[in-house]
Amino acid sequence: MNISVELTLLPLNNDFKTPIKNFIQKLRSLGFKVLENPMSTQIYGEYDALMSALQQAIKEGFEKETAVVLNMKIIKGDRSGYVPSF
Repeated sequence: MNISVELTLLPLNNDFKTPIKNFIQKLRSLGFKVLENPMSTQIYGEYDALMSALQQAIKEGFEKETAVVLNMKIIKGDRSGYVPSF
């Protein structure tokens, strides 16, 4: 089963850009399709493989930061080709 995951990392410190960039670079290195915009990062793949990879990436990101919030939405299906019809 394929899924689409939207992630928004919110480091709770003054140097928020570096942890966000590091997290996105980690996501890019996982081998899944990754799309980015100014508000969030989307990653697409097979459920078991993607969730396993995300679990490790999130843990690594959390271990590097004193205080951080991660918002995550998971949608069943690969929505990477979505085009608005309006």
